[in-house]
Amino acid sequence: MGQMGYKKEREKKRDRVVKEYLKGDLTYREMEERYSVASSTIHRWVKESEKAKEPAVWNGEVRRALVVKESELSSDVRQLRRELEEARLYNKLLNAMIDIAEDQFEIPIRKKRGAK
Repeated sequence: MGQMGYKKEREKKRDRVVKEYLKGDLTYREMEERYSVASSTIHRWVKESEKAKEPAVWNGEVRRALVVKESELSSDVRQLRRELEEARLYNKLLNAMIDIAEDQFEIPIRKKRGAK
């Protein structure tokens, strides 16, 4: 097998491994055992494919974290997600209020770096 053949086979294997991981059935360690590829390598492949948004890899696939349906989550997880979203919105609101106050009153409210 020539250099090009090896690269193509490696790319095919990479795509197959990433697609299988994104299905959400196996962990990195389980994938490592199944494909004889280091879990750190699989992790890197998944991250690289996410960054590149490679059509061959992402072809309509949903990120592994989003594969779990809301109805399948325990009520505690759903509650924590709601609380996290509320906290994010509250933080956004507070930052907007500070920005408005700084603009209207021309008073620096946020602590500057290096201030003592």
